[in-house]
Amino acid sequence: MKTLTVELGKRSYDIVIEKGLVHKAGEEVRKVYNGAKVFVVTDSNVARHYAEPVLASLHDTGFEAAHGVIPAGEASKNIDMLKILYTYFLDFGLSRSDLIVALGGGVVGDITGFAAATYLRGVPYIQMPTSLLAQVDSSVGGKVAADLPQGKNLAGAFYQPLRVIMDPDTLDTLEPRYYRDGMGEVIKHGCIYSKDLFDKLLSGEINREDMLYANCAIKSSVVKKDELDRGERMLLNFGHTIGHAIECYHQFSLYSHGEAVAMGMYAITTFSEKRGLTKAGTADQIKALLRKYGLPYECPAMERQKVVDAIAHDKKNLNQQLNLVLLKEIGRSFTYKADPDAWGLIDHIIA
Repeated sequence: MKTLTVELGKRSYDIVIEKGLVHKAGEEVRKVYNGAKVFVVTDSNVARHYAEPVLASLHDTGFEAAHGVIPAGEASKNIDMLKILYTYFLDFGLSRSDLIVALGGGVVGDITGFAAATYLRGVPYIQMPTSLLAQVDSSVGGKVAADLPQGKNLAGAFYQPLRVIMDPDTLDTLEPRYYRDGMGEVIKHGCIYSKDLFDKLLSGEINREDMLYANCAIKSSVVKKDELDRGERMLLNFGHTIGHAIECYHQFSLYSHGEAVAMGMYAITTFSEKRGLTKAGTADQIKALLRKYGLPYECPAMERQKVVDAIAHDKKNLNQQLNLVLLKEIGRSFTYKADPDAWGLIDHIIA
């Protein structure tokens, strides 16, 4: 078992990575929770594969456990779904001393975490990510959220889990597109923090468990320094300003998150190269890695005003300034206040 700790004082927790953990869920939950009742939230895709073994393990360990299933996909990450989850919890008789488990990808983790943070003013929860995107990114760091019609993750909170239980074997049941989706965030971590990871991804000289551990180590290190996303943690948003605009423009249906971020990383880097802010040739390096893993890199055609509106609602706007994450070169990133370059960025991505 690979283990690392997200160091946040009283809110610290472990990330555990081991094959077969879905069949040992009860044992892992018992290490951090001594109560009686556990409610598992999952989605319609994940439930087919993992709801039964997780519930069986919880029951075998002595927990009273039940589960609720939400439709798979980003469309479930909304305020209406929160009401459904609250109803599940109430019907199960869930109290503040009980536990919630988020079993699934990023959508399940985000909406379940937000429900846990707000139901009865906060119920403990555990993340059990089953997608690559969730394992390398969204399950770690305590960002929980719902989407609003105006944009992605606009309602949310910082609410840390008790534990992150990660079974690499769950990736075997992912559709190829959703594995590629997660690779968008893996590549992002290499771009902003680790040329070594970037180079290993390009050469293919890294196994699955080591890749998961390397990404979680990067994410946990950043969260430790900036839990509330006011400083260094903003670097994790590389590619996201444009990526979220693409997702919002297409109503979260045409492109996955990782695909949108992939296009965002390439577009923002060609923009910053033209302004002399990024080492020449960096965008081509990113493009080569995106192509290796089957990810798109060219932004789709979009209407200017809709892009303006989407970026205007972006939560990375602080003090009315658009804060972009750029690269000096692969493995070295920094934040850049785009004003008065914001309009130039928009013109660049819709050109």
